[in-house]
Formats: sequence, structure tokens, C-alpha cells
Amino acid sequence: MSYLDGLVHNPPKEKTAHCDVHGEYMSRCYLRNAWLGCPTCESERKAQDEATQRAHNEKMAAQRWQAKLDRAGIPPRFHDRTIDGYVARTPEQKAAVAFAREYAESFEGVTATGRCALFLGKPGTGKTHLATAIGLHAMRSHGAKVLFTTVLRAVRLVKDSWGRNGGPSESQVIESMVFPDLLILDEVGVQFGSEFEKNILFDILNERYELRKPTIMLSNLSLDEVRDFVGERVMDRIREDGGAVVPFTWESHRRTAA
Repeated sequence: MSYLDGLVHNPPKEKTAHCDVHGEYMSRCYLRNAWLGCPTCESERKAQDEATQRAHNEKMAAQRWQAKLDRAGIPPRFHDRTIDGYVARTPEQKAAVAFAREYAESFEGVTATGRCALFLGKPGTGKTHLATAIGLHAMRSHGAKVLFTTVLRAVRLVKDSWGRNGGPSESQVIESMVFPDLLILDEVGVQFGSEFEKNILFDILNERYELRKPTIMLSNLSLDEVRDFVGERVMDRIREDGGAVVPFTWESHRRTAA
């Protein structure tokens, strides 16, 4: 019989051994004088190794998620926002939440058609809460690339590109806002800008429209004021493929809380 056959067919040697922590245990020897140690110690070491690995994996996952949030530009105040976390009391608020939930849960269909949305209402009514909750859901559940920015910041980045100094060009800045799977554009018409600013906004929205990239726009203005700012063509495109204007007609949550 070969040595390997002996390992397979001969039972292991056994002896009683002592562990300083767990007391007596039955030790076994399968390979010459290689006696196994305390099984309870081994189980505890294995459990500790697994816990250490889990903690490491969780830390790395948290760092990756934070990096995604940083790239998405979602303000830290809104990093924990969820659709369920929005307190809806009135029928209008419940309708807004229902729209946000349907939009988020059908995000694959949203990206297939480029369905857009426009959230209109006073400051503090929860537009940014629901919009960022949609974005966070898309990132978690669909691996979507999301970008949150304001119109003023977008225009400022374009203007800054003129001085370049090794920075991105104007076309690269615009491309950075066209590329994401979902663009959340806040403060639309916060001030009635120049024709140049309106043209920059149109260029971004038009390229996204042609590529079927969904955009959620947020504004404190009335529907007519937004139409004057973005133009009739953009308004028509917002409503295409099931897009909607979602009114936030109630008073500020912040004012109510105060």
C-alpha cells in the first residue's frame, strides 16, 4: 500500500490534548506527527478572520460608495435621502411621492426613452429630497452614473473653461453633463440669465434629449417663468415619453418645522 493509500484507508491517530483556554479536546493526526490543535480555538480564529474580512469589505464598499457620491455631486445633506423618507400628508404630496417612486423603480424604462421631469415649487417643499432620492436609488439599484448640479454652476464651469490653463475645454465641460445616465439640474431660472446662459442650458438639454438621457430639473419658478427661461422646445421635450411637470404647491417643510 502506498503512502497516499494509507492516508485514505487508515483512520487517523487520536489522543487527548489540553488547551489552555478550552481545556481537554480530542486531537487527531492525519499526516505523521502533525497533530491538529484545539477545534474550538480554530473555529474562533476562523470566525475572527471572517469578521475581519467582512469589516474590511464593508469599509471598502463604504469608500467606493462615498467616491460615487462625490463624483455625483449630491450635497452631503442629501446623502441619506429616500423616497419612503419623504413625509407626504396631502394628496398633492402623495402624488409627488408616487411619481418619484414610479420613476425610480422603472428606471430602466426611463433610460430607454430618456423620460424627463420638472419639479416646480417653493423652496423647502422637498423637490431636492425626492430628486436626490431618485438619483440614489438609480445608483444603488441600477449602477447608474448620476450628476447633481445647478444651472449657475454649470454655466460657471463653461465660463471657467475659457481660461483653461490646462483645464477642460468648453466642449469637455458640456460633455461631462451630457455623459451621466441621469442629470439632476437644480435652480433652473434662479435668475433670468443672459442669452448665452440659456444657450448653454439648451445645448446640454438638447444633447441629452438626442441621446435619450433623462434629466430631472428643479425650479422655484412658476411654469410660465420656466417656459420663458428654457424655451418652448425644451418644455415640449420634457413632456415626451411620459415626462411630467410635478407641482410642489404646498408651503415649505422647513418653515413648518420652525
